[in-house]
Amino acid sequence: MESGGGGGGGGLSSADQQLIRESWQKVSASPLEQGLVLFGRLFDLDPGLLPLFQYNCKRFSTPQECLSSPEFLEHIRKVMLVIDAAVTHLEDLHCLEEYLTNLGKKHQAVGVKVESFSTVGDSLLYMLEKCHGPAFNLNVREAWTKLYSTVVKTMSGGWEVSKSVE
Repeated sequence: MESGGGGGGGGLSSADQQLIRESWQKVSASPLEQGLVLFGRLFDLDPGLLPLFQYNCKRFSTPQECLSSPEFLEHIRKVMLVIDAAVTHLEDLHCLEEYLTNLGKKHQAVGVKVESFSTVGDSLLYMLEKCHGPAFNLNVREAWTKLYSTVVKTMSGGWEVSKSVE
């Protein structure tokens, strides 16, 4: 089932792929540290997401409390691994399709809205910019934006579309 043109790389040129790979190397050297930047930014942009993260029925009262909990650090590790997998399989993102669709289902099950992924995308770009400074130029940003939108599009395929008529 081929969706809307382009090869398995989600519309990423080989130049895009190279930019993504090169910029990811620096991030993947300290994934947890970078992931904390990403999620710190996410909670700044949308504090309403905090209640989605509960472990053993414990609600976090502040983003800092959440960001320092072992369970949440484990979640950050997993998120960074998903990005790492996408970077590893840039030429053939199709091979991650089933995995990403299931990941979408899991996120829906805990109450994540598809719309929240645009805030996550902004936070990802923020993290990359913080990590690279001026080297994070427009070309690198556009390459990452293409990759992220492909990943989100695949994940959102896992959302059961229900009651879309409000």
